[in-house]
Amino acid sequence: MPPTPAVPPLVIGHRGASGYRPEHTRSAYELAFALGADAVEPDIVATRDGVLVLRHENEISGTTDVATRPEFAGRRTTREVDGVALTGWFTEDFTWAELSTLRARERLGGLRQASASFDGRYPIIRLRELFALIDTAADEQRRLIRMVAEFKHAAHFAALGLPLDELFAAELDAAGWGAGDDRLIMEAFEPTLLDRLGARGIRGKRVFLIEGRGAPWDLVLDQGRRAPKYDAFVTAAGLEALGGRFDGVSVGKARLVAASKATDDPAAGNPHAGPLTGARLVEAAHAAGLEVYTWTLRPENRFLEPRFRRSSVRAAYGDWAAEFAEVLATGVDGIFVDHPDLGVDVRAAALPPVE
Repeated sequence: MPPTPAVPPLVIGHRGASGYRPEHTRSAYELAFALGADAVEPDIVATRDGVLVLRHENEISGTTDVATRPEFAGRRTTREVDGVALTGWFTEDFTWAELSTLRARERLGGLRQASASFDGRYPIIRLRELFALIDTAADEQRRLIRMVAEFKHAAHFAALGLPLDELFAAELDAAGWGAGDDRLIMEAFEPTLLDRLGARGIRGKRVFLIEGRGAPWDLVLDQGRRAPKYDAFVTAAGLEALGGRFDGVSVGKARLVAASKATDDPAAGNPHAGPLTGARLVEAAHAAGLEVYTWTLRPENRFLEPRFRRSSVRAAYGDWAAEFAEVLATGVDGIFVDHPDLGVDVRAAALPPVE
């Protein structure tokens, strides 16, 4: 199927339709396609035997039933991941054959009880299965559907002899996607992993994920305290330096809708000296030749900026449409949403009327 232009911004199903089904399950992805998502975003981690699986993190006690499985009780351990000690069950301590016996659980069960009602119904899936799901949905719906592949903890896995870039290249070949194409967008919080994907000749956009605080772990390992903070990459100079190296940046929505007067108000001195926010960030990125994506748009009061909340009930929907519309008004190129239908609806409302 030849590429077709998508209506900007791309609506990206965050781990599938994760507002309605346990994330990273076949059901969540198929529902995202049905609800009109232009792309879906899998989080990619590795097993002990080098199989790439789809989980929010490599620690899986919050998204599977592993803690209830007596045969795996002895796998509970404490590991240091990106400088933080975590206790639980980790994908790198299991083979794919073992992980495939687990069942998915809703990660936000206290907030999303409808999704939690599906706990235990679906197995976890590997990356190769998602390639097939995308191919099938694209054929059935006769449209281009993209994958936004997020690589988690690349330096951690590389230290274990599980290089995510090498394993991903092999999965592309096995899935019949070759070296990648216009359907593929790759993102990571570690810029050196994106560099390695490019060096392998994998075609597709490469997008640098920028956290709200801290510094990229791969750079911390290499430079220690001298490692640049994430904030340094969203200054005018930082974005200019990323242009030509990567195809885009992806930022948390707070950088767009919780704009700081110190950086957005021209009267506050030089508005381009510090980290940019709101439309200024998007404009500077576009000027540097970078696309801008943002995560994660969710309708529940718990996740909305305070001015968009409509009650103290965390699980109730607030004025999500107003917050989503404010994000779109910055000119972003892609939005990550847990409820793809809501993203499609707000995008349609923001489009100029057809004459």
